[in-house]
Amino acid sequence: MNEIALYRKYRPQEFKDVLGQEHIVKVLEGSVELDNISHAYLFAGSKGTGKTSLARIFARAIGCADRDLYEIDAASNRGIDDIRELREAVSSLPFESPRKVYIIDEVHMLTKEAFNALLKTLEEPPKHAVFILATTEMDKLPETIVSRCQVFAFKKPSRKILKELVLDLAKKEGFKLEPSSADLIALLGEGSFRDTQGILQKVISFSKDKKISMEEVEQVAGAPRASLVNDFIKSIEDKNLSNGLEAIKSAASNNIDMLVYLKLILRKMRAILLLRYAKNIENSIKEEYPEEDFIFLKELSAKKESNISSKTLLEFLIAYDSVARANIPELPLELALIKLAS
Repeated sequence: MNEIALYRKYRPQEFKDVLGQEHIVKVLEGSVELDNISHAYLFAGSKGTGKTSLARIFARAIGCADRDLYEIDAASNRGIDDIRELREAVSSLPFESPRKVYIIDEVHMLTKEAFNALLKTLEEPPKHAVFILATTEMDKLPETIVSRCQVFAFKKPSRKILKELVLDLAKKEGFKLEPSSADLIALLGEGSFRDTQGILQKVISFSKDKKISMEEVEQVAGAPRASLVNDFIKSIEDKNLSNGLEAIKSAASNNIDMLVYLKLILRKMRAILLLRYAKNIENSIKEEYPEEDFIFLKELSAKKESNISSKTLLEFLIAYDSVARANIPELPLELALIKLAS
């Protein structure tokens, strides 16, 4: 397991293996069935959403053998000479397939001159050539390139999808993972299959037995201890500014990423409000947390005169947007806390 990264070991091989992109898979499968293949596709979406994996699956589905599949990293091959070489190679016939497929990853990295050269190929491509462009930054692509492609927008997988993936992979690797631990890994994966699998990989490598605890996930992933998040939330409930500032200081001194810290705070505050106003989803929330944590959240949600409200949540949502831009990452969190306390 340690020799092969999980995201490579369990990379989707067929359309049915692709998660979270059903809207794209359905269209591509229909194109294959009707043999209605375009000469250029553009797969756009954030990192780790499965763009290149689906590109390879699509290439195989239209009959492209490995010898006729070419993958180009535009971050390393971004100049006009690279694209000129590609243009010359495109004109030659495939070795053993009806089509040659060129997957150009991070295509937004091409230079202006390279884009102009690529445009000429996209305007008059050989019948046997299919291009699949992949990008994480579609706004950097010239409109002339975009307009000549079938565009597919990849969605970030939901936390539920990532949680199910984590539980499934852990089971395949022979590890027992509590749902609450899987939920934390999914949350920290931030909508990326690759990042989520990377965190799971580190956790599995760190585990001394076949049972992975929440504490192991927190330690390996660099997430704050549950008590550090709970102490902060408790300080808001008690209007204890000193304890809240101390919790932030402890997180910072332990090199906790403030975005991660605040994300976990927001997650628990949201759970408190949902437990208070949407009692019918209590069981699903219970699955997300260890028993001790859930009891803590349940007790706070039951308080009639609570300082944790929608207004509180909104203040910290505003702080979350400011953390990434702040020279002192903990400052937005401190300011929100002081505002609420006063």
